[in-house]
Amino acid sequence: MSTPGVDEARDFLQRHPEIDSVDLLISDLNGVLRGKRIPTDNLEKAFVSGIALPGSVFALDITGNTVEETGLGLDIGDRDQICRPVPGSLMVAPWQRDGRHAQLLMSMRDDDDGPFFADPRNVLADQVQRLADRGFKAVVALELEFYLVDRARDELGMAQPCKSPASGERAKESQLYSISELDEYADFLEEVHAAAKTQQLPLDTALKECAPGQFEINLIHGDDVLKACDSAVLLKRLIKGVALRHGFEATFMAKPYGGEAGNGMHVHMSLVDQNGDNVFADPDENPHGSRLLGNAIAGLMELMPASMALFAPNLNSFRRFQPGLYVPMTPCWGYDNRSVALRIPSGANAARRVEHRVAGADANPYLLLATLLASVLHGLASDLTPPEATTGNAYRQLTPTLTNSWSQALDLLEDSAVLAEALGRDFLKVFVANRRAERELAMQSVSRLEYDWYLRHV
Repeated sequence: MSTPGVDEARDFLQRHPEIDSVDLLISDLNGVLRGKRIPTDNLEKAFVSGIALPGSVFALDITGNTVEETGLGLDIGDRDQICRPVPGSLMVAPWQRDGRHAQLLMSMRDDDDGPFFADPRNVLADQVQRLADRGFKAVVALELEFYLVDRARDELGMAQPCKSPASGERAKESQLYSISELDEYADFLEEVHAAAKTQQLPLDTALKECAPGQFEINLIHGDDVLKACDSAVLLKRLIKGVALRHGFEATFMAKPYGGEAGNGMHVHMSLVDQNGDNVFADPDENPHGSRLLGNAIAGLMELMPASMALFAPNLNSFRRFQPGLYVPMTPCWGYDNRSVALRIPSGANAARRVEHRVAGADANPYLLLATLLASVLHGLASDLTPPEATTGNAYRQLTPTLTNSWSQALDLLEDSAVLAEALGRDFLKVFVANRRAERELAMQSVSRLEYDWYLRHV
């Protein structure tokens, strides 16, 4: 008798005889998908026995080099761990090799076949279980912003907006919510939606964002947080792959252009109880929401400073935090207010939710949601009360207090007893060591700006 996993593999190959290879994918700390490519002849074996990958995949920095300070490299012999398939994630990758290629998400296990502590997906799974132990499920929706850029760099070697497939002109204006610009990139967007449908990714709306060549694609809300994050990491891969087919690149880096808006990853979140009722909605129809919503807001605000290294995980991430560009600069909240960090959208009481607006699109979705759930749980457990809601322009009223220093963000995270207990001390040790080593490497590079400003003048 075959196992359910083998049945999934056999059924898939029977429905897709054209598939000849499969990518086995796992998300590293940066959200970069890494893994192995196998022929379809080995797919059943991957479901039965798993595949071996070194635990040091979670020690890799953005350049793909092992950060030995994590303790996951040569200190333990760079040893292998078994990775097992995520059920239901085996899908055709229609943009690759004329549809003859597929992909499958994996999750790393420890020596007892339990969750490996450094796998971001496992870190999130633990928070989902902790929330379930309190009788709740989170309903979430992720919004991803990205830029389309020319594959050719400008005369200074910098990124530049791509040329419109329709007009041949390079984008120079914001054109927020422009339908005509959506029309100009219709072939690209239609292929993204078609590929997402093939992969059963729950795409909702697409819109033109507020900078040249910037777009946003939203995922439909659902009550499976792990699946929502699976969809987010796979959507990023899909968008990048389809963009290359159309002759340009897609980037989710937080700040591709210094003077333009950055790429954010906004998260809409509510909690439902065992009856499926939204506990952020006030039973008396108070539009301001329930006491539990207040607890959640307060927890998110209290842990926000210590969470910045997870919301802004690399050097470029902190370029995004500039005034006047719709990026929160301080922990605050408000009703239907896009200048605050935590926005409570207007709408029906039954749909009451909080929109977290701090993280960049370069954040790891699993770690972002794990941090948000941990913050909400902290607010509930401590029965925290939020300050008064901010009305009007938060940028003019509140002094920026969220750090824009990568080094300080890592210090704040390392010093947070609440996040250490929630996310795991061993995990945080790996994460902080990984990010510190990448920062030290980045600090060895001298930018063009420094040459222009200082070489001859000091």
